[in-house]
Amino acid sequence: MSPGTDLVVLVDRDDRDVGVCEKLAAHQAPGRLHRAFSVFLFKPDGRLLLQQRATAKYHFGGRWSNSCCGHPRPGQDLVLEARRRTREELGLDCELTLAGSMIYRATDDASGLVEHELDHVLVGITEEAPFPAPGEVSDVSYEYPSLIVQLIHREPDRYTPWLPLALGLATPSAPRPRRPGPEATPADRPT
Repeated sequence: MSPGTDLVVLVDRDDRDVGVCEKLAAHQAPGRLHRAFSVFLFKPDGRLLLQQRATAKYHFGGRWSNSCCGHPRPGQDLVLEARRRTREELGLDCELTLAGSMIYRATDDASGLVEHELDHVLVGITEEAPFPAPGEVSDVSYEYPSLIVQLIHREPDRYTPWLPLALGLATPSAPRPRRPGPEATPADRPT
C-alpha cells in the first residue's frame, strides 16, 4: 500500500479487528466486513440534518443520507474519528453519543461497489449551521424523522440503503420504513 492510502479496519461480527485493507479494495464485490460510523445530527426541535452525497462520491453518489458517514482510521478512537469527519464534511463539531451498531450489506448498482459494514450509529445535537464541503456534499436539508420515513417509503432510490436502518437506531421511537433493503442485523455486541 502506498503512503496516504485510505485504509479501513476489517472486523469480525463481534467488532474485533482482523486486519486493515485499502478502502476501495474493501468495497469490491463481494465486500469485506469493515468498521464504519453514521452520524445523525439533530436540531433541538428534533429535525435531522440530511446530506445529499456529492455525485462524485465513489458509491451512492447523489443520494440523500444521514448527516455524515465514514470509517475510523486504524488505531483511532471511533467517536473522535466521527467528530473529525463531521468537521471535514460539514464544518460542524459537537458531542456525539453512540446509539447502537448494526451490520449491513448493500450494493450500489451504478458503481458495482459493495458496502459491508459494522456501522456504529452516533447522535448529536447542534444549533450551528453546516458549511458543507463541496466535494463531499451536494446539498443539505433538515427534516423530522417521521417525514424521512415517509419519503424513503415513497422514493427509496433517492436515499442511501443504510439510512432507514441506521435511522431506526438513532431514533428508536420513530416508525421504520418497510421496503426491501440490504441485509441488516444488529451487531452481536452490546454498545
